[in-house]
Amino acid sequence: MIDYIRGHVASLTPTAASVETRGGVAYKLNITLATYSQIDGKGEVLLYVHENIREDAWTLYGFHTERERELFRSLIGVSGVGASTAVIILSSLQGDELAAVISSGDVKRLKAIKGIGAKTAERIIVDLRDKIKTGEDTLFIQSTASNPAYDEALGALQMLGFDKKQSEKALSAIFAANPTIKVEAAIKAALSML
Repeated sequence: MIDYIRGHVASLTPTAASVETRGGVAYKLNITLATYSQIDGKGEVLLYVHENIREDAWTLYGFHTERERELFRSLIGVSGVGASTAVIILSSLQGDELAAVISSGDVKRLKAIKGIGAKTAERIIVDLRDKIKTGEDTLFIQSTASNPAYDEALGALQMLGFDKKQSEKALSAIFAANPTIKVEAAIKAALSML
């Protein structure tokens, strides 16, 4: 799994960046407008990566901050929200603004984003509202994705042939109930839910 890519910006558009690494390999990453505005005009960049691997495609998504990547991962964990839709959402509402919209239950604001209907907006709010916590100055999404046990359990379930989104949903519930659960126990619990 690729965590981040550091290199020289070979080409840049508002939706994609091509980053050439020291080995001479260039990676094309889909990006949000927020990431574009942060890296525009910079020679050397570091982008946090989310890989989307399917039978017919291997797509990389790049983010200027780990927080933006976690927001993206939380969004694609919602049923009916794909990677392209998540990029559009993060390009329309950035960081704290998106967290505030979700925590306040502002369906109207989410519906204003291209491609987001009432049902999808409501689903995003219902699925993510409980994951949003208020800090002193900022809002952030608590993510189980930074937990190595979660990552290992998710990888094992995917190797066993289970759907990623369903596995993530099951593991999120398991780790929310018991954040210190061991990998083996988490896999067993998830197998009984899938």
